Amino acid sequence: MESKRQVTVESSPLQGEAYSSLPRDGAGLNGAGLNGHRPQVLDQDRFHDASERILGSINKVIDGKADAAKLALTVLLAQGHLLLEDVPGVGKTLLAKTLARTVDCTVSRIQFTPDLLPSDVTGVSIYNQSSRQFEFRPGAVFANIVIGDEINRASAKTQSALLECMEEHQVTVDGHSYQLGLPFMVVATQNPIEMEGTYPLPEAQRDRFMARISMGYPDKEAEIEMLETHQATSPLAQVTPVVTASDVAAMIATVQQVHVSTAIKEYTVAIGRATRDSARLRLGASPRSLLQLLRAAKATAALDGRDFVLPDDVVDVAESVLAHRIILDRKAASSGDTPQSVLRGILASLPVAQDPPGAWRRDRHAV
Repeated sequence: MESKRQVTVESSPLQGEAYSSLPRDGAGLNGAGLNGHRPQVLDQDRFHDASERILGSINKVIDGKADAAKLALTVLLAQGHLLLEDVPGVGKTLLAKTLARTVDCTVSRIQFTPDLLPSDVTGVSIYNQSSRQFEFRPGAVFANIVIGDEINRASAKTQSALLECMEEHQVTVDGHSYQLGLPFMVVATQNPIEMEGTYPLPEAQRDRFMARISMGYPDKEAEIEMLETHQATSPLAQVTPVVTASDVAAMIATVQQVHVSTAIKEYTVAIGRATRDSARLRLGASPRSLLQLLRAAKATAALDGRDFVLPDDVVDVAESVLAHRIILDRKAASSGDTPQSVLRGILASLPVAQDPPGAWRRDRHAV
């Protein structure tokens, strides 16, 4: 019987070759930037120009979803991973593909199915009879942007193959660790309501995703525009790279230099502790989620043209970053509460320190 597993790789020089050119066993790209070189920090004008080109390209394809496009770019610049969750046909995969094509880098797409194996994702060692040595053949995860389509259709064993690479940016096979390149981002899609043939993502897997987006249906005007412009050809065919991988690495380095004041850190911790103390939640925000919340807030500030974080930046991304990580108490769930509504109540109840003007810019030590 023919296998239904589908792994597609675009412009990846590693696929199908012995994997020997990149560092192994932890000696490599972590903290060093792109191709071993630390990227240069961009000034405000260059950063703004690059981000506008990316968002403009995405918004030409995804009608009426400017907020989703900005959040996707925010996650990329914050070095996180994105989970797109919604009903079929609202543009989840289209958003992922468009984001990937705006950047001139390696892209791979994995169609998750129940028979997908972990080695299809990470790679496998094959014995070469000519050299009489085992050679590593990289899997689809060895790309700058990895699109995981319908991730919840794969078994938990295959899903777990992504845990190490999403958290540590490396893959371990047969006792050897292989470093992944920079930038690296997993964009996964899943259908929240179709349960036949699906495996719900465990909490540990969901916690690896920095943010979750529910696309939702477009408004009337956007849907009419889509019918007029998308009926003949796919707009994805017209998407060309507008930035290079080096540009994205420089944008990531710029985001890392965004200043976070002590008051912002205290406010972020207060949000996390409030979720853990809430009587309506069985599981609150983890320390990892607070770190990712702060990273997303820094990327939001940079996209808004600032080199420092405001409380509004934290609030803007809090729901997308935390809602998929917290679990409602049974009583709260039965009464109609949602993780989003509980978070909104917590954010509304927490006071924000009224510091003097300019206090957010003080003590410039980036996180």
